[in-house]
Amino acid sequence: MAQLPNSLRDWNTDAFEQSLKTEMERFRKDVLPLQDAIENLNSVNDSDLGITFINATDDEKNISAKVGVYFAEEVSCCSCGESEPIEEAYCEMRVTIDKLTGSVQFAVEPDYKKQ
Repeated sequence: MAQLPNSLRDWNTDAFEQSLKTEMERFRKDVLPLQDAIENLNSVNDSDLGITFINATDDEKNISAKVGVYFAEEVSCCSCGESEPIEEAYCEMRVTIDKLTGSVQFAVEPDYKKQ
């Protein structure tokens, strides 16, 4: 299971935003549900992933952060030859960090789900 130990450690400090961005930029499509934010036949190209911090809150059990995720979408195209066109893609994602275990869950925000 994915974890964000530095983000958990840095919660409620000035370092939280940078820790979250740095740790998330190391993840790829095998962890982040980016496929939920693109058209069905297209694929995710996450070779140049970018994260922006939007906001974060917490309760007694979890830290809940909202981030913007920039990545590339390879557009399925049957008449494009060997290489598929690549478009810039963006979605907003909810990141939920369990305060006890440090485990994390990711979910694409409903307004950005394509499927």
